[in-house]
Amino acid sequence: MTELWFEEALLADGWAFHVRISVAEGRIAAIEKDAAAQSSDERFSTGLPGLSNLHSHAFQFAMAGLAEAGGAGGEADFWSWRGLMYALAQKVSPDDVEAIAAMAYAEMLEAGFTRVGEFHYLHHQPSGAPYDDVAEMATRVAAASLEADIALTLLPVFYAHADFGGAPPLDEQRRFVSDIDGYALLLDGCLRAIASCDGAVLGAAPHSLRAATLEELRALTALRPEAPIHIHIAEQQKEVEACLGWLGERPVAWLADHMDLGPRWCLVHATHVVEEEIAKIAASGAVVGLCPITEANLGDGVFPAAAFAGLGGRFGVGSDSNVRIDAAEELRLLEYGQRLTLEKRNVLASRKRSTGRALFEDAYAGGAQALGAT
Repeated sequence: MTELWFEEALLADGWAFHVRISVAEGRIAAIEKDAAAQSSDERFSTGLPGLSNLHSHAFQFAMAGLAEAGGAGGEADFWSWRGLMYALAQKVSPDDVEAIAAMAYAEMLEAGFTRVGEFHYLHHQPSGAPYDDVAEMATRVAAASLEADIALTLLPVFYAHADFGGAPPLDEQRRFVSDIDGYALLLDGCLRAIASCDGAVLGAAPHSLRAATLEELRALTALRPEAPIHIHIAEQQKEVEACLGWLGERPVAWLADHMDLGPRWCLVHATHVVEEEIAKIAASGAVVGLCPITEANLGDGVFPAAAFAGLGGRFGVGSDSNVRIDAAEELRLLEYGQRLTLEKRNVLASRKRSTGRALFEDAYAGGAQALGAT
């Protein structure tokens, strides 16, 4: 038994002082308030529950900083960044992925995250052919989570098309691509991959509305009928315009109208949404997965979190590209983005909670829901 003593700790019922937490085999066995410190206790000032990092692409940790230069003509944007990311994705081996992920996951633990949602789409060999074990890369991700001792929600990505209208995948996307039958086999392999990971959860992740047709969306969500479902959506204005052109609706509105959107869904980014779409997400109970550091780094835009929170909307945070891994900074930048766009202060606070506590508790609840950790 390990005894941890905190001068103050945030518990389920609020802040408490002189808190002793007993830990046995990695799990909390008892919590005692107003406890005197004992000589054998490990002593700390402040204790907080670990947050769920609901959106990570671990291999992108290896390119942090490499895209911080001007593009052709001195301009750089999300799409030029994506080209550099694709170049990295063609080079990394299973050994590379395991090592990179283990380093990223160790930083996540140090930064306040205790569970990671790995939005995992790097499945195949550089040629595009499957590995002998179709879940080889997922097995390496699971091994990295074990090495770092972070809880894992594995979200294998379905990726079939380069753009709306069922466009064939690009050559540089060949390591990502599956059809529904191949994806079903991948899910089976992922179940085996996480079998030794205590508390691991397996979800499913259509990459985006660009990468999956309606028929494919319905088929793949049925493969894991109770599991978390994560999807990139409305991250870029170009995506919204293309969706309007092909499907006649904005991305979130189309998804809500054509799929059974509910609490097991996590809409990652959802940056470019209008009032009607915000209301649909909030009413569905789905979580919006916000990644403020990456969204700022890529120049995505700012999600209207204040309006969403006003409707009772649920959100969590993730480190996405892992250009910087810092749970507190994700929350700080989330709030500061709202202040900059609305020209107000303490936007996501409430009358009963400070800004910091409201951000933390809401992100804690939303992240746990999104990763199936409730």
